[in-house]
Amino acid sequence: MTTLAGRTIAALRSEHDTLASIVRGLSAEQLISPSGASDWTVADVLSHLGSGAEINLAGFRAALGEAEAPGPDFNQGVWDRWNALSPQDQAAGWLESDNALVAALEAVPEDRHDDLKVKIFLPEPVPLASFAGLRLSEMVQHGWDARVGVDPAATLAEPAAATLAEQLAGGVSFLVGFIGKPEADRDRAVIEISGTPYRIVLTDKARFTTEELPATATFAGPLESALRLVYGRLTPERTPAGVEVTGNISLDELRVVFPGF
Repeated sequence: MTTLAGRTIAALRSEHDTLASIVRGLSAEQLISPSGASDWTVADVLSHLGSGAEINLAGFRAALGEAEAPGPDFNQGVWDRWNALSPQDQAAGWLESDNALVAALEAVPEDRHDDLKVKIFLPEPVPLASFAGLRLSEMVQHGWDARVGVDPAATLAEPAAATLAEQLAGGVSFLVGFIGKPEADRDRAVIEISGTPYRIVLTDKARFTTEELPATATFAGPLESALRLVYGRLTPERTPAGVEVTGNISLDELRVVFPGF
């Protein structure tokens, strides 16, 4: 598929299939082991992703006219039900729930990719590409959280990372403003990500952009590491050898700007 929505949906399928191949083989002990997300086990992460897929699918079906829009108490009811499941059932539930969402997205004809809009938590409905981009943001970061719980060397898959970067510089750019916490009194920083067209811009807020702004610093390392930095997942013990930042801001300072969630 050539549309951004299509590329994003393809990345979601790839992320699902990769994580599913791991989840199916996890032991009971592995499911309750720590994940890459603070205070969450691997099963907690899968529960978060599974409940999110169910909530997203309900809103998506409403946008297609296949169901009524979920009521104000819908989300909390979904979360409560998932939170009450055993770790094994959370894992099995994620497999089913996430596959159902991805399959529904895949079923949208390409000629509808640009006109279909979906109501989410924002005041106005968002284009399909942005709806899928928000889900990709969840899947990429939390999929890594689950995988790194059983494989300390896990990284983000290159195709999904490339699509997520395109989304963060475009339709879901507001996410970086929510995630980043620049200090009010620090100097402006424009960090170029080596080998890519992307820059992280820090002023009174954080931005991820392809604007050709003069760089004040350089992030030397793969794009996946830069994205994990933005999501607060490039801790010292999870930083690949050779990744460094030079210029008017340091890697440690950037970790403070992007504390994660």
